[in-house]
Amino acid sequence: MRILIYSYNYYPEPIGIAPLMTELAEGLVKRGHEVRIVTAMPNYPERQIYEAYRGKLYLTEYKNGVKIQRSYVWIRPQPNLLDRVLLDASFVVTSFFPALIGWRPDVILSTSPSLPVCVPAALLGWLRDCPVVLNLQDILPEAAVHVGLLKNKLLINVFAALEKFAYRSASKISVIADGFVENLLSKGVESSKIEQIPNWVDVNFIRPLPKENNPFRAAHNLNDKFVVLYSGNIALTQGLETVVKAASLLRHIPEIAFVIVGEAKGLRRLQRYCLECGADNVLLLPFQPREELPQMLAAADVGLVVQKKNVISFNMPSKIQVLLASGRALVASVPENGTAARAVRQSGGGVIVPPEDDQALAMAVLELYKHPEKVKTLGYNSRQYAVEQYAFEHALNQYEKLFDSVTTDTQVIESKVVSKQEV
Repeated sequence: MRILIYSYNYYPEPIGIAPLMTELAEGLVKRGHEVRIVTAMPNYPERQIYEAYRGKLYLTEYKNGVKIQRSYVWIRPQPNLLDRVLLDASFVVTSFFPALIGWRPDVILSTSPSLPVCVPAALLGWLRDCPVVLNLQDILPEAAVHVGLLKNKLLINVFAALEKFAYRSASKISVIADGFVENLLSKGVESSKIEQIPNWVDVNFIRPLPKENNPFRAAHNLNDKFVVLYSGNIALTQGLETVVKAASLLRHIPEIAFVIVGEAKGLRRLQRYCLECGADNVLLLPFQPREELPQMLAAADVGLVVQKKNVISFNMPSKIQVLLASGRALVASVPENGTAARAVRQSGGGVIVPPEDDQALAMAVLELYKHPEKVKTLGYNSRQYAVEQYAFEHALNQYEKLFDSVTTDTQVIESKVVSKQEV
């Protein structure tokens, strides 16, 4: 098949949707499909266009058999409400031209966020007479309103209308967790339109590696330390201050070291907070090159998943699959009734503590530090569950089956229309 993926985020962005869409596109190419990506100039998580891509309106690249069509977007490092609107609007406008001039796809996969992308994707599907599959990584505007990112009533109404349009115009909707299914059903979306395909992890790339002679540990003086690692976005929904507070409560135990890996702006904020709390046992590091990710994850004894109390229940961080695949124990500081807590609980690979509770987080880390056999058991369970439930090949099979079903349905409908016209 010829598959067009309409995704704001893509390689070389290191976290979030970008690695997932990159792996999906390249995996589909390896299976013999022709894939092109319509995406923005890379800018995440720093929120500024990467230096090599600045000053360009359009750029076409090829990587591992995937045609990548990039377009300019309006982006500011510290965006206000207007900047966020202009960001979405600029991508909607600039991306449509390269999407239109390329070859006719058999199917379009549109990812959300960004929600406004549903408009050019739907228009392209109509003009090219091909089905559109909407991939929901988050549910907007609900999630944005819940954490206080979106407060303007007019914009909330606009995004709510976009959400309805996105669900109505899509041939199928792929969701990443059961909480999403429940949410869509409550909004009147037909169950037959929804396909649950969890986000995946390449279990051959992310795998358990020994802590001994680990280059990441050696490079950062972490040998003989009990390492508690957080790697990912440092934003409103995480509340990494809780991790810093928990670390300060354990600073009397020199063997325990906390490591936070993230973008520069977030690290600067946390650095000031570490000084305020006296958390001298926290190591702050920038994102590591992707090829070094397995060794970084293997350097940890415990991996952290952190959310704030107000994070909406269906939010499912993709880092959960990655941490599970690394074969390490998890401590999840997340809402008890949320999708993230459910996933960690089902894996048998971690413990759950209340969000924004630094004492509970510190006690959970201390408990694991004192019981290395429990850490080993949780890590074993993590790896087993990741291989069974989140292997990339399994997700790839599901997406191929989904794409095949929507293209087949379209062909059947066209055949019936032709038959009626002949009659």
